[in-house]
Amino acid sequence: MKVLITDKINEAAGKILDGVAQVEYIPTLSEDELAQKIKGYDALMVRSQTKVTKKILDSADKLKIVGRAGVGVDNIDIEAATQNGIIVVNSPDGNTNAAAEHTIAMMLAMSRNIPAAAASTKDGNWERSKFTGCEVFGKTLGIIGFGKIGHHVANVALALGMNVIVSDPYTTKEAVEKIGAKYTSSLDEFWPLCDYITIHTPKTKETTSLINKNTLNRMKKGVRIINCARGGIIDEVALKEAIESGQVQSAAIDVFETEPDIKASPLYSCEGNVVMTPHLGASTKEAQFNVAIDVAEQIRDVLSGGSAKAAINIPALKSDVIEPVKEYMQLAENLGELVQQLSKGNLKNINITVNGNLSELNVAPLEVAVQKGVFSLSVENVNFVNAPLIAKKRGINIVTSKSQKDCTFLGSISVTLTTDMEENTVTGALIAKNMPRIVRINDYNMSIEAEKHMLIVPHENKPAMVAKVAAVIGEHNININRMQVAQKSNNKDNVSIMIITIDRDVDDSTMDTINKIDAIQNAQYIKLNA
Repeated sequence: MKVLITDKINEAAGKILDGVAQVEYIPTLSEDELAQKIKGYDALMVRSQTKVTKKILDSADKLKIVGRAGVGVDNIDIEAATQNGIIVVNSPDGNTNAAAEHTIAMMLAMSRNIPAAAASTKDGNWERSKFTGCEVFGKTLGIIGFGKIGHHVANVALALGMNVIVSDPYTTKEAVEKIGAKYTSSLDEFWPLCDYITIHTPKTKETTSLINKNTLNRMKKGVRIINCARGGIIDEVALKEAIESGQVQSAAIDVFETEPDIKASPLYSCEGNVVMTPHLGASTKEAQFNVAIDVAEQIRDVLSGGSAKAAINIPALKSDVIEPVKEYMQLAENLGELVQQLSKGNLKNINITVNGNLSELNVAPLEVAVQKGVFSLSVENVNFVNAPLIAKKRGINIVTSKSQKDCTFLGSISVTLTTDMEENTVTGALIAKNMPRIVRINDYNMSIEAEKHMLIVPHENKPAMVAKVAAVIGEHNININRMQVAQKSNNKDNVSIMIITIDRDVDDSTMDTINKIDAIQNAQYIKLNA
C-alpha cells in the first residue's frame, strides 16, 4: 500500500504509517499535478494548503481515505469523496489545548495592552502610564459555546478568579454548574452581564453575524470581545464602529472574514484597541504533532481493515438496511431541519413516529437522518456517523415508535421536537412512489414538496393576505415557486399558514418587512438541504 503526504506535516505521522504502507512526502502540488500524482495511492494526508478537489478525487484509482491533519475540512470536496467511496477523516480534538490557550493569551494581551506596549518599548519609549491595563480577576467572562475548547477556557478563567457565564443551547445547566460556572439559556440575559465575551462555536446560519450592531448595543458599555473561533461570527463593520464609539473597550481577534487579506478587514483600519493575530489558534508545535498523530493512526487503522474514529462521511449503516427506506432518507433529514428551525429554546427530546409500510421496516437509518437534520444548522460537519454521538453527548433523548393506525399514505414519518420552551411536530409522507411531501406542520394539514428555501407565514384569515406577502417577496426580487395556504381541521382561532417555496434565501430585512404586515404572526424563513 502507498500513502502520499503533502503540505508540512509532522514527521511522526510517517513513522506511524511505515508499518502498513510505503510513505512518500512531497511539497504542496497544484490541482493538475496532484490529479496526475494521486494514481496508485491508497491514502492521502494533507493540511490546509492542498485543495483536494473533485478532479483529484475522480482521478484517484485506489484511494481509500483522505486525512486532514486539523479540524476543518473546507479544503476537501466531501461530496466528491463520498461519491467515490473515499473516507474523509480529520482531528477534531488535536488542537483543543492550543485554541483554548490562545484565547486566554489574547484576552490577557488585550487587557494589559501588551502588543502596543511592546511595540512602543522597542521604539525606545518608556510609557508606563500610557499602557495602564485592566485585571481580569473578579471580572465576568461570557462564553458562547461550551464544547471542548469553551470548556477548557472556562476552567482556566475560573482559575484566574473570573466569574464565568455560559450560553449554549446544546449543553445543560448541570454540566455548566458542575465546573463552577453559571448557565443562561437566553442571550438576551447574557449580553449585559459580561465584562468579556469569547466565542467558541462553528460558523453556521445561526451564528453568522451573531455579534452585530444590535447585540453589541445590548452589551455592557466597555465590554471586551475575543474571537478565536471562525471569521464571520462577528460583523466586523459593526465591531469597528462599536470600538470607535466606546461601546466596546477593545477586541482580540484571531479569525477574519477576509483571510488571508487582512487589509480588507474593517478592523485593520480601526482606530481603537484591537489585538489581531493571523489565525494562530492551532499553531503550536504540540497541536500540529497531535493532529498528525491522530490522523495518521486513523489512516493506519483503515488501511489495516479497521474503522476511523473521526470519519466525516462514512454511512452509519449497511446498504442492505438503508435500501428498504432509502426513499424516505432525504425526507427524514428535511423534517429534522424544519422542526429545528420552527422551535425556540434548548433541545431536550426528539420523538419519531413512523406509520404505514415503515412500521414493518428497520427505520434506524431514518432516525439517524432526522438527527442529522436537527443538528445540521448548529454543528459543523454533522453527518450520519456523528449525529447520534452528538445527541448522546448532549443528553438529548431520542424515542422512535411505530404506529399501527390506518395510514392514508404509503408511509409517513412524524418528528416531534421538545425544548424547554415548546413542542413542535412535523410530518412527512410518501404520497406515491418517489413523491415525498411535507403533509403536516403542528395542527395544519398540507401537501408540499420540501425545497431549499421556504417561508412559513402564519396569519389571520383576512382578505388579500397572500397578495400582500407576495408583493413584498416580489419587491425584493424573489421568485415564488409554489405556495399553499393550510388550515386546521377545526380552525376556531381563524389563523392559517402560508407555505411558500422560493428560489433563493431571504435576508432579515425582507423578513422584517413581511412581519410588519398587519395580521402576520411570526413569519419564518426556513432553509433545507433539499
